[in-house]
Formats: sequence, C-alpha cells, structure tokens
Amino acid sequence: MGKGDKHDRQFAQMVEVAAKYDKPVRIGVNWGSLDQELLAQMMDENGKLAEPFEPQQIMYRAIITSALQSARRAEDVGLRADQIILSCKMSGVQDLVSVYQALAKRCDYALHLGLTEAGMGTKGTVASTAALALLLQQGIGDTIRVSLTPQPGEARTQEVVVALEILQSMGMRAFNPSVTACPGCGRTTSTTFQELAKQIDDYLRAQMPVWKSRYPGVEKMKVAVMGCIVNGPGESKHADIGISLPGTGEAPAAPVFIDGEKALTLRGERIAQEFQTLVEDYIEKRFG
Repeated sequence: MGKGDKHDRQFAQMVEVAAKYDKPVRIGVNWGSLDQELLAQMMDENGKLAEPFEPQQIMYRAIITSALQSARRAEDVGLRADQIILSCKMSGVQDLVSVYQALAKRCDYALHLGLTEAGMGTKGTVASTAALALLLQQGIGDTIRVSLTPQPGEARTQEVVVALEILQSMGMRAFNPSVTACPGCGRTTSTTFQELAKQIDDYLRAQMPVWKSRYPGVEKMKVAVMGCIVNGPGESKHADIGISLPGTGEAPAAPVFIDGEKALTLRGERIAQEFQTLVEDYIEKRFG
C-alpha cells in the first residue's frame, strides 16, 4: 500500500468518526508541505499558456485547489458541508490575504484564519493582527487563531490574549472591559498614570472570570485612565467611568467622571485603590 493510499484511509477514518459524532473537521493545507505533484502539474499547465501567470499565483491556486479537493473528498465519504472548516496556512501577510480572498469567492465552507509561523513578540503580534484584521473587515473568516513563538518562559496563552484583543478592538466581540489610556508625552513625565492604567487593566482581567457570571454585560464597559488635563477630561467623559490624573505642573488632583459627568476628585497617595473601589461600585450598580 502506497503512502497516498494510507493517507486516504486515515482521512476517511477521521471523517467517518466526525460524521458519526456530528463534529466539525478542520481541513488544513500548509504552503510549506503542499502536494508537490499537484503543484508541478499546475506549473506545467501554466508554462504552456501564451501568457503564463507568475509562479506565486500558481502556488496560491495550488493551495486553494488542494483545500477544495480535500473538502469535496470529505463530503464524498460522508461529511456534511457545514461540518467542514478550511484552513490555508501561510506565513506571509499578503500571501494569506490573497489566498483567502480567492478562496472565499470559490466556496461556502467555513474558513479558519491564522498566520502560521508569525514569529515572536511584537513582530508576530503585528503581523497576525494585520492579516486577520484585513480579512475580518471584509467579512472573511469564521474562526481564528494566533500563532506566536513564545518568549522563554512565556505561557502559550498569550496567543489567546492577542486573538481576543483583535476581535474586541474591531468591535466583533467583547471579552473584557476596555481600558483607554494615553501613551504619555511631555505633559506626563510622571509614571503614575502608567502604573494606574496597568493596575486597573490587570485588575479587570483578573476579575472577569468572577464578574462574567455575576454581572452580565460588564465585558462591554469602557474605562479611561488619562494622564493630563488636555485630553483627560474629554476621554474620561466618553468612557463609562474614567479618571484624569495630574500632568506635569498640574494641581495634584484627579477628577473622576462617571457616565459623562464629573462625580468627584481624588487626591493623595491612594488614588489607585480609591479609583478601583469606584469601579467596583459602578459595576455593582450598573450590572448587578
């Protein structure tokens, strides 16, 4: 029995199990392990054309063809079309966008988006966000994943955090209360607002598992932590609850805005703890 026969048998067995238990099946094609026989055939056919396409375009077509052939094979052995999720794994942003734009035009199967081998840290996060956001904005994609090389000692859960942030920043889902915080400038030489913003953001994320069941809708709450009088009050007014910390040379006072109205002013060494208490009270009153 040849390698292809063994693969076909394994594929058929997988599909039979999925069909029996009514489970979805993700069928993936990876550009790094593309069927070379199919690619060579398509390259040969392209070479005979009067005006042949660029090799990259043929590679795109081969990936799409391979994915669709596998999906139709799955249907032939008993899987329903609505159980099939197609995944075309590419490591380049423009490659991923081009393949999925073409694939979406050629089928109605559910599509799984993910930039494979995206890389580490900032590079992987930015590349994944750029690719997925472009496609999601066009209505392409039903499930997503982020593929990051973890930093030494870093948890793999960072991939999930980035994926959630992509969906939430685009307004497609809400998982955690969002925190608006200014980046800092010559008016905010103090690190106070940076420390407060991190404390509040970490606190909200840590509390979400508890709040999710107790306070339906809390994940849509908007919190603002700003660092000076120029943009602070305006941003705080547009949030559900916000604080504007004193900038360089400003009076040591931090006005707090709740539902667009100034509610009170905090002063002293316990601003962070007092604002956190105000957030808790607000959540209890609004979502409790």
